[in-house]
Amino acid sequence: MSTYQNVTSRLEDLEWFHPEVDRHMAESLLMQNGVDGTYLLRNSSDDGKYVLSVRYEMSVKHFIITSTVEGYKFGHGIFKDVGELVHHLSNKPLIGGESAQVILLRFPYPRKVEEPNLYETIRIHAEFSTSDTSNAQPDFSVNSKQGFLTKLGDHFKTWRMRWFVLKKHELKYFKDKTSTQPIRVLDLNQCKGCERDFSLKGKKNLFKLVFDWRTFFVYASTEEESLEWIGIINWKLRNLQKHKTL
Repeated sequence: MSTYQNVTSRLEDLEWFHPEVDRHMAESLLMQNGVDGTYLLRNSSDDGKYVLSVRYEMSVKHFIITSTVEGYKFGHGIFKDVGELVHHLSNKPLIGGESAQVILLRFPYPRKVEEPNLYETIRIHAEFSTSDTSNAQPDFSVNSKQGFLTKLGDHFKTWRMRWFVLKKHELKYFKDKTSTQPIRVLDLNQCKGCERDFSLKGKKNLFKLVFDWRTFFVYASTEEESLEWIGIINWKLRNLQKHKTL
């Protein structure tokens, strides 16, 4: 099936439209799981607009698509319906800003990503192929992330920097980056939520993970990094919850 066959009349119904993904989350998903030419569609912060996010040469480029009474405006063209727009996207290169980079859309990033309880050989397969049939469709691995976060201790209430690793349904933290044994392993199947927290003065990049038995408070060095962690963890939680309800 080509990307532009059997599409619906709305961009929101495309299999690679991600309604809850923001800029930071899109960049994380595409950089960690995609290859050059992997792309997804998401909402813009402006009403009536969408953003096409595309991975290209170790970065992610973002292109605006505007919904008008005449159709969908993309670049210098106006496309009367979704099918015409997606056909164009699948077969024409994009010119990226002032650098005149030629970016070819190759692999749509699927919205429906399930994370079952067994992870030994999990791979997420996109359902589409583009007109570029000479290239095999990549497998989209289950998303992961790692980096330093500063965590509030449970008993002594001191802040200590730890190395965090998010993989599959587990969030582990270590004493430092070279440690081989984690201090603790958190099972996201037991996590009730992850959100920003503004309760502690001076910790503007703070967020919390809520479990029945404890709430973990951590903060990142930048707001962007904090939002990226929150976005990825919540993406995991949503997919874990979807699997439980199947």
